[in-house]
Amino acid sequence: MRIRLNIEKHLRADKREFHLDLQLQSDAEVTVLFAPSGSGKTLSLLSIAGLLKPERGLIEINGRILFDSQRRIDLPTRLRRIGLVFQDYALFPHLSVSENIAYARRAGWFPHRRGAANLIGDLLDTFALGEFADSYPQQLSGGQRQRVALARALAAQPELLLLDEPFAALDAPLRARMRVELAALRARFDIPMIVITHDPDDIAALGGQVIQLDAGKVVGT
Repeated sequence: MRIRLNIEKHLRADKREFHLDLQLQSDAEVTVLFAPSGSGKTLSLLSIAGLLKPERGLIEINGRILFDSQRRIDLPTRLRRIGLVFQDYALFPHLSVSENIAYARRAGWFPHRRGAANLIGDLLDTFALGEFADSYPQQLSGGQRQRVALARALAAQPELLLLDEPFAALDAPLRARMRVELAALRARFDIPMIVITHDPDDIAALGGQVIQLDAGKVVGT
């Protein structure tokens, strides 16, 4: 997976200003953006996913241009083939587990099976969520909600998975377990990931290329 970013975005809120000036390239299957809070990590993911439009620059994934300000290319989110898991998981509280996963479904992730129902069943099994298929997010533990969010992201058949502080909302024992599960998930689905974190333990567990950010810029690799 080759990722190339060269983007700028200036934001103002009240009396505060922030300038994102991000230039990075990675050929790793797992790219970790490591930085303290307020360094522009989440803004970077939102830009890649198409939820935040840079003022200028380029976003290229595996040779496919998602954004190019000079050529006036700005693919909508639904065409970028990117899955995004938010820090708070952003599950729909009025939808059951199976309905949350189905919301993003697109048949074909498992080419040997047919139909969206089979796809959702496979994902429920993969994430050990079968017995919770009719439960609602507020009835689940933190680890279960994270699994639902991951299953929903994978149901859309992304070419790249973006994870925003995936373990931040979990207690220490569950964080350790979910790090192992996420590494196994990446190997099983063979899907590249960009993970943002401020926790060195995440880096040790996930490996890959580490890119350090500070104040909206790359300061180390």
